[in-house]
Amino acid sequence: MTLHSAEDLDRLTALCSLRPRPLVVALSSADDVSLGARAMRSGARSVVAREATVSALQRAVSATLDGEAVMPAKVADLLMSGRGGRVPRGSAPSAEQIAWLRQLSEGWTVARLALDTGYSERAMYRLLQALYQKVGVSTRLEAIVLAHDKGWFEN
Repeated sequence: MTLHSAEDLDRLTALCSLRPRPLVVALSSADDVSLGARAMRSGARSVVAREATVSALQRAVSATLDGEAVMPAKVADLLMSGRGGRVPRGSAPSAEQIAWLRQLSEGWTVARLALDTGYSERAMYRLLQALYQKVGVSTRLEAIVLAHDKGWFEN
């Protein structure tokens, strides 16, 4: 799968959520090491530069089919450093936003949260999307995990 943008990463994540998990070799620009690292975090089994030779691509596909991961050394270095191409986290949410995340983590639906807070369901979705963007994540699950990791629920 060729990667050019964040939308391609979203497609990769969706593809890799299928069961059984497909064997995906991501092709990214040799210049964008962080995109390669994000591809691995999104579920790609291997990463190869789009500019790679046919024989290098064949070796990567063969190794991936044999259960091995192939990636440029710079991608491996980035993953090993713990940075892994992740987008830097944004600012901390307000107490009200933390309460929303807590309720979502307890199994509340967006509809129930909207009813409880007095917003329409559509407005609640928009507010949650803005919250996810504010803290530097893209999904509800990532926001909840981040809140747990940061200790926001401990207050």
